Amino acid sequence: MQRIIVSVINDLVTDQRVHKTCTTLTGMNYEVILIGRKLTNSLAINRTYKTIRMRLFFNKKFLFYAEYNIRLFFKLLFLKKDILLSNDLDTLLPNFIISKIFRKKLVYDSHELFTEIPELTNRPNVQKVWLSIEKYIFPKLKNVYTVNNSIASFYKGKYNIDVIVVRNIAPKLNNKTTDLAFADKIKGTKKMIILQGTGINIDRGAEEAIQMMQYLDNVILYIIGSGDVFENLKKLQTSLNLANKVFIKDKIPYNELMEYTKIADVGLSLDKGTNLNYEYSLPNKIFDYIQAQLPVLASNRKEVTDLITTCNIGLIVDSHNPKVLASKVQEMLSNTNQYSIWKENLVNVSMLYNWEKEKEQLITIFSNLS
Repeated sequence: MQRIIVSVINDLVTDQRVHKTCTTLTGMNYEVILIGRKLTNSLAINRTYKTIRMRLFFNKKFLFYAEYNIRLFFKLLFLKKDILLSNDLDTLLPNFIISKIFRKKLVYDSHELFTEIPELTNRPNVQKVWLSIEKYIFPKLKNVYTVNNSIASFYKGKYNIDVIVVRNIAPKLNNKTTDLAFADKIKGTKKMIILQGTGINIDRGAEEAIQMMQYLDNVILYIIGSGDVFENLKKLQTSLNLANKVFIKDKIPYNELMEYTKIADVGLSLDKGTNLNYEYSLPNKIFDYIQAQLPVLASNRKEVTDLITTCNIGLIVDSHNPKVLASKVQEMLSNTNQYSIWKENLVNVSMLYNWEKEKEQLITIFSNLS
């Protein structure tokens, strides 16, 4: 049995893309080892494949990335491996070096336009370091896939190599029945909006979503997940006296999260077009909403707009003004005929977009490695 070592820089718990990938590879009769890190607040995990989570001394900025990459290098150095799967640019360098030393096949999964994230575009010197790593390694890669066509085209144009698309689509939600007792406890007779995700960071519209709630009556907002603005969101909730309308929960297991998603009335995706990474993004929360058959209110980002308008499953908004967002939510909730059409369309769309279909692309990639 061939062994694939999969590496990612997060704590594994909420990374559904990597978990789906590892499960698919296990089903292809590979032995899978997933390497990540463990934080002080990391939840326990129980997977059908082996996991290794490293505790780091540093958890921020340069020292964090340096320590993780050095420790990942030595993990990869001493573990038996046949294939290496690197997730995102922050794990690519040690994987690339090890693949050359041992002449092993390397697969690269780019979850986003890493060098264009706001955390780097706002720090040009740090961005240059990551760009230099990408420019050196990327043209030498033979097995690359990413999350959507826009990012694949970007890399094709920049490095002239073929990039396959494996979208970050949610698995089928077989139990779409809502827990009525749970719904009554969480929202009662009120309407509920949800914004979920593990990357609720700067420029993703969460602040405006909270401010929007000042202009909505008989509606509550749940923000569930994690991100670098999470503590600021809690302060904003307090400063605006919205404790009875806005509820902020730290990340929870996926199945538990989807219980909230199923009882919501509108799902939010409000990324701003402040950088190419967000402009080209197709967040996995969109596919979670689809599986929960939840109409979507989204900002006008290319991939998201194409999906929502083509499938007719929600509204696109061109502004992040809180009053405009509130009016769009009111429009969605008050137009019962249109809302029913979105719900009907979502039934068909949820059968079209699911991991059970999308994983065939992944199987093809690993069946034909260069």
